[in-house]
Amino acid sequence: MSKSSRKSIVASFGLLSQELENKLADDPQPAPPAPSPRVGAGVVGAAHRAIDDIRAERDRLKAIVEAGGGTILDLDPAFIDPSPFPDRLADDDAADFETFKRSMESEGQKVPIQVRRHPSSTGRYQIVYGHRRWRAARELGRAVRALEVEITDLDLVVAQGIENASRQDLTWIERTLFASRMDDAGIKARNIYAALSIADAELARMRSVYRAVPADVIEAIGRAPKVGRPRWIEFAKTIESDPGSLAVVRRVLTDATDGVLVSDQRFQRAFEAIKPSDKPRDDSKELSDSAGKKLGAWKMSPKELRISADGPLGLEFVKFVGKELPTLIERFSRERES
Repeated sequence: MSKSSRKSIVASFGLLSQELENKLADDPQPAPPAPSPRVGAGVVGAAHRAIDDIRAERDRLKAIVEAGGGTILDLDPAFIDPSPFPDRLADDDAADFETFKRSMESEGQKVPIQVRRHPSSTGRYQIVYGHRRWRAARELGRAVRALEVEITDLDLVVAQGIENASRQDLTWIERTLFASRMDDAGIKARNIYAALSIADAELARMRSVYRAVPADVIEAIGRAPKVGRPRWIEFAKTIESDPGSLAVVRRVLTDATDGVLVSDQRFQRAFEAIKPSDKPRDDSKELSDSAGKKLGAWKMSPKELRISADGPLGLEFVKFVGKELPTLIERFSRERES
């Protein structure tokens, strides 16, 4: 293998991190962007400035990743492990990957994957990004062309995020799960905004989902390409409002792992199992006297008995029941004792 000596990417990331730290230390508020002739006023203007700031930071991170040096290698896929921060969920449709693999077989690998030395296994590598190219090369039994860089765990997830931003096939929940992993890795919110090309409001929405819906549940559902952000948010709110609903969701998803359901259907089945019905079911029963005249209705739940009156006769009956309660309690106690 031939190696070309080039500038290490970690140095660039280190300079960026130090610059950000110094800026935050000097001024805890984000630095104002350059004046723009189309910036609005008030809240709209503030939103425009925030978005411009995020875009500028994203472009700076992207430039560093793309310009960062490394060593081009031809590696045996068997000596490469996936990233410790996976960014894809299982795909229901294997045909798409097969098409990609056949294209790589006939046309070759046009873009190198990016790898780093495995931090704990000598002689092995970890993928920064390029998992599908690595998997295709492994299944084709050929070497994979890779750019080796020196990079830390924190910088690795930022680099993956920048790569993800340009991939149109990632679903909203896949991007959300990756944001969760960046959060867990200690990546600052500002860098998550830049890496995923999102604003703070979008990260807040993502957090509302992955803090209510555990990662194992998201992974069990899968990519769910037809399920957008609004339904995931509604799903998360439903789980958050009822702590017992998670057990129901997990049980439903366990029953749905027979391979018949696709991810969109798994989501729908899990959601329907916990979603409150739009119209409460009326299971009350009518109360009538011996002549068949309606007195009202009664409804009983595990913790409650409700009697509603219908007309003057019904009100009279409800008062009668109230007066009879002490006698009923005594009778209840005697029967319990005997």
